[in-house]
Amino acid sequence: MSSSTEEGSAIDEPTQAREPRNPFSSKGPKAIDPVVFWIALGLILVFVVLGAVFPDETGRVAGTALDWVIANLGWAFILAVAGFVTFTLWLALSRYGRIPLGQAGDKPQFSNVSWIALMFAAGMGVGLVFWGVAEPITHMMEPPPDSGVEAGTRGAARVAMQYSFFHWGIQPWAIYGVVGLALAYSTYRKGRGNLLSAPFTPLIGDPENAAGRVINIFAIVVTKFGSATSLGLAGLEIAAGLSYVFGLDASNNVAVISILILTVVFVITAVSGVEKGMKHASNINLVLAFALMMFVLIAGPTVFIFDIFGRSFGDYLWNYIPMTFHTAGFGSEALNGWLSSWTIFYWAWWVSWALHVGTFLARVSKGRTIREFVAGVVIVPALGGMVWFAVFGGAGLKSQLTERNDLWRVMQETNADGGSGPAAALFSLLQEYPWFSVIGTLAIILVAIFFITAADTGAMVLGMLSSRGIPEPRHVISVIWGAMSAAVAIVLLYVGGLDAIETFVILAASPFMLLMIGMAVSFYLDLRHDPLRTQIAPPVRKHAPDPVDTSIEERRRERAEAKRRGGAEDSATSGTAAEEIAGGALLGDPQTVDDRTEGRGGPDSR
Repeated sequence: MSSSTEEGSAIDEPTQAREPRNPFSSKGPKAIDPVVFWIALGLILVFVVLGAVFPDETGRVAGTALDWVIANLGWAFILAVAGFVTFTLWLALSRYGRIPLGQAGDKPQFSNVSWIALMFAAGMGVGLVFWGVAEPITHMMEPPPDSGVEAGTRGAARVAMQYSFFHWGIQPWAIYGVVGLALAYSTYRKGRGNLLSAPFTPLIGDPENAAGRVINIFAIVVTKFGSATSLGLAGLEIAAGLSYVFGLDASNNVAVISILILTVVFVITAVSGVEKGMKHASNINLVLAFALMMFVLIAGPTVFIFDIFGRSFGDYLWNYIPMTFHTAGFGSEALNGWLSSWTIFYWAWWVSWALHVGTFLARVSKGRTIREFVAGVVIVPALGGMVWFAVFGGAGLKSQLTERNDLWRVMQETNADGGSGPAAALFSLLQEYPWFSVIGTLAIILVAIFFITAADTGAMVLGMLSSRGIPEPRHVISVIWGAMSAAVAIVLLYVGGLDAIETFVILAASPFMLLMIGMAVSFYLDLRHDPLRTQIAPPVRKHAPDPVDTSIEERRRERAEAKRRGGAEDSATSGTAAEEIAGGALLGDPQTVDDRTEGRGGPDSR
């Protein structure tokens, strides 16, 4: 026993020694890709420096670029997202849905509950808390220009919930699903590295060639802005909560301090690994979110919430196609501005967030089938988001309609007025209910954990992209990317707050949308050559046989058989009878069939 132990130790020592002490080394089992890491880090640092030194100029240039993108590429976002939804649902319903995201015998790493909790926390946790009350109130008070409803009325409230369901329904999760499916299939089914360039192998060849590295560098930069968006919203929401619950000043400085403190906490969870830190944090957050939602459902207008969920879900289904292809082609300048502030912004946000969430979804979905992945990633979270908006948005609309709480006025108060803007809507609503100090603190903790899980997943994703796709990159690399997310979020807050966040997200997502289209095409090419595809019977495609040709061929076969047996006469009789029977059946004459059957000794005559 001792000799084997010593021998094992001797084998382990060189293995451990191969990992160099230099965390930025390009050698060892967790080596970084120096080209991808340093170029991506340099580009992000350039933005951070320029935004910090020249905030006004940076915001002005970005605004000009945004105007051009909205005017010329808004239609592209709308059509591309519609295509992503169609593609993911078709994969689940087609024969490709049975293909596993892994090798034969691979089992899922997480239980269904933990799996969904991880997806929900990584996908849109902060956004749900931030916009859950604010978006429906905004749409009711400022409805879409071509909706035909009067602002502040019940008709406007109905349209508000319909569009809230639309923006947070199936579309974002379908966008995530395209990236997640392609990466999971490429990594666990094809055995390639967990890089964004890996699914492009059918199109570009080696995923680590020059083209692959350009894709990975660009992906890191875009993902950084998507991650910073959620972190910035979390900072604003926490600042608003601290103002309402503890009386602190709801300023950008408080938001920045909150971001810095939570970044330190994130570092602790990052070094514990996905299986430990993320799983526990996500499970805790799912419980907190459910508890907060149930409290509002019970303490708030319960019947109204149930009514509004049913009506809004029906409106969402009925108007899904018109809303999906809603562009400003025949609309006014006001409609163009509304679409850019809401629908196009959301689609761009989801696209910029897609690599972050999609890579993480691939990481935790090994062993699932494509059909199971789509059901768990697209359908279930979309329904969960609708329920969340029905509860919080419905409660907010009820308060606004009955004038119990003028949430719209609260949302109009910015930092200059001593308010928190849209971030204050949730806490102003919670003030109406008992135990506000406890419930408000619970909401702050909820946002904080959402921040940590978002930063953690983002750092892990960027660490993998800059470390040749290894599933567990060096902790210091993940920490650097997490710190950079916080830095970008802080710069965006100082450049222009929420408006700057929206602007840079759309600009970053515009070219990445083209990469997602290419990824979907490449993924489909991979699926067509999957070994399991050839084992699945294709759908039956047959037409009704021609009765004349069938009877002729049948008679020929019968006569040939009769000749071989020397019974030509019997064969002729049999052929004639068969012809009459077949003709009678095809013409709908049952009598012919019955008569001939009796004459030839049917079953009853035996």
